[in-house]
Amino acid sequence: MRFADEDFPAAPYPGCRPATSYVHDDATGWALTPDPTGWRVAGTGLDTWLTERGAAPTADRVPVLCYGSNACPSKLTWLRTALGLQGPAVVLLARCTGLAAVWASGLRIVDDQRPATLAAMAGNSEDHVVWLAAPDQVAVLDRCEGRGERYHLTHVDTGEVRLEDGTVVDGPLAYTAAAPRRMPLLMDGRPVRCLDVPQSRATALTGVAADTHGLAVRVVTGAPAPAEFPSRVFVYGTLQPHAEAWRRLERHATGAHEARMPGALYDTGRGYPALRLGDGPGVAGWVVELANPATALAELDEYEGGEYRRIRVALPGGLQCWTYKWVNSVDGLRMLTARWADADPSRR
Repeated sequence: MRFADEDFPAAPYPGCRPATSYVHDDATGWALTPDPTGWRVAGTGLDTWLTERGAAPTADRVPVLCYGSNACPSKLTWLRTALGLQGPAVVLLARCTGLAAVWASGLRIVDDQRPATLAAMAGNSEDHVVWLAAPDQVAVLDRCEGRGERYHLTHVDTGEVRLEDGTVVDGPLAYTAAAPRRMPLLMDGRPVRCLDVPQSRATALTGVAADTHGLAVRVVTGAPAPAEFPSRVFVYGTLQPHAEAWRRLERHATGAHEARMPGALYDTGRGYPALRLGDGPGVAGWVVELANPATALAELDEYEGGEYRRIRVALPGGLQCWTYKWVNSVDGLRMLTARWADADPSRR
């Protein structure tokens, strides 16, 4: 599906948005579809589509939970024309549990409309989006949201954010209230969900500003690092515990457990396996939690070299991890039907 901004106007705030994940550029949107090998746009892998346009791949982007107008395609075009947003915006539909977009206590100066703000709300579920934003796109959002004045950029540790493909995004970024006028508006002691009251009535609401949004958050200082999302890696070859290269990873590890992911391993004949996503008998390996993901992954990137590309994947159940995908052809390589370590007892 392809659409134009006119299909999703920005007024009244917070505007309209597609009921699907999408990528947006040059006032045009394309629907994204989940696939065992990753997101696809117009039949092409998303990372390939982005690379062809000179844009950052998904591994170099950070997840920003957007619950207001930043989910609207027409608003994205406004960000381009007014604030200099560059490159495609990757916008993924997400089911948010334990969270709510509620009306803020103060009005917007630019148009006297009431903005949304994020709040904790037990038992509540709503659909919002996660914008996989490149670092320069985050800088534009910072200016738009008044980072440090109206809103803080934070990690949100309340509730669950689950993407359309089942991936759970733990600790996503979000702009949460910094000033009293962006705290939730309370009426009869309760916040008012944006879903329950349209903008045409929201401006006339009266109440008091809440003392808190109720969220467990960690305020971000400086620019967020893509490698921190998530803070774990799935390993299946020489980097597994008790394998020969585990020493490279062990010093960064805070914990590890065995797991499986969809896909297949192939014997490269060089002492290490090749991972391909999609169909296959499944891949056995280990999930390793990292104390400092940016440092650890930089070392692993160098170790893995150009034959592998680091990507985000979701294990069954939705746990998101980094892993290293083989980038070359597997034609002529033997598929392994057991875990890689079992293919040669000397590797145990």
